Amino acid sequence: MRRRWSFYMDILPVIVIISFECIVMGLLTLFKAATLEGMNNHVFVAYAYALGTFVLLPITLFTRRSRVILTPLSFSIICKSLLLGAIGCASQILEYISINYSSPTLASAIANLVPAFTFILAVTFRMEKLAIKSRSSNAKVMGSIASIAGAFVLTFYKGQSILNSSPLHQPIEFFKSVDSSWAIAGILLIVDNFLVSLWYILQQVHILKEFPDELTLVLLTSTSSTIISTFVALLSVPNASAWKIGLNLSLISIVSTAIFGKLIGNIVSAWSIHLKGAVYVTSFKPLQIVISVGLGVIFLGDSLYVGSVIGATIISIGLYGVLWGKATEEIKEDVGCLDSPSTENAPLLQSYRTQTFEKKIDGNV
Repeated sequence: MRRRWSFYMDILPVIVIISFECIVMGLLTLFKAATLEGMNNHVFVAYAYALGTFVLLPITLFTRRSRVILTPLSFSIICKSLLLGAIGCASQILEYISINYSSPTLASAIANLVPAFTFILAVTFRMEKLAIKSRSSNAKVMGSIASIAGAFVLTFYKGQSILNSSPLHQPIEFFKSVDSSWAIAGILLIVDNFLVSLWYILQQVHILKEFPDELTLVLLTSTSSTIISTFVALLSVPNASAWKIGLNLSLISIVSTAIFGKLIGNIVSAWSIHLKGAVYVTSFKPLQIVISVGLGVIFLGDSLYVGSVIGATIISIGLYGVLWGKATEEIKEDVGCLDSPSTENAPLLQSYRTQTFEKKIDGNV
């Protein structure tokens, strides 16, 4: 039973979060391809949220009816869910506008700011303990910094090509002139990623602790986002012809984003945050750019450069540091031995749970 609980708490979240990050990059690439064929990004967001909410509604109602004990839904929770939906909708609109101006690669690169923003907000809200003498706390700080640094190395430095025989060395050009649309996209993405971090923090601090019903919460926030995104789209795109979607790439992008991004993605995010916390979940964001490079090499025939390998290695080390620090703190909290040397040397995903947790699992089996 201890092994089963350890798998659910430590190994399964890692598998789910990494898989979802792969899906996110695929959906962004598909969206970019659809916009190149003329799809409006505001219409896209409205349709994706509406379809995701439509699919989620019967699922949520059915699961709530089948439960013996229901979490009470108060007016305060509804208001907080509406706020959460508004923040999420604003973030999505900014992200898709910026990708329309730039590319998914830039979005994945700037997404590495999310762990830093989330960690700062978590410390501000006193969700994370920042102890200078604690090895686990230092590991999380240094791991976050390393992940961001590795992402910038991977983004701005290429070096020599590994898979291409022709030698190529492209040094960093920080001061080269950039397209105005690219700069606008960068600014929008920075604001977007701050909203993403705020969205994660508000879920963990103000909602999930008070209302631990992830599915109902996702329905409420999705409904709020649907209303807001539809209103914004109607104001921005009054032309009725822009709302017509045929059997083309736009329809595939909308359906895929609604099912995997809005529906499954929001459920996965809420479940992961409830289980592991916002800092843990967002620490995987630097993997997005590694995934985008890997997809480019495998499916688009792009070259693999030394800078990509170095950046990916640094990101992996930083991610390991964050996960090790988080796992160590969880072990200390569960065992109750805050100064135990053995917990400091525990493996990455090892976890020892108390008899209370084991009895809880035994009672649910």
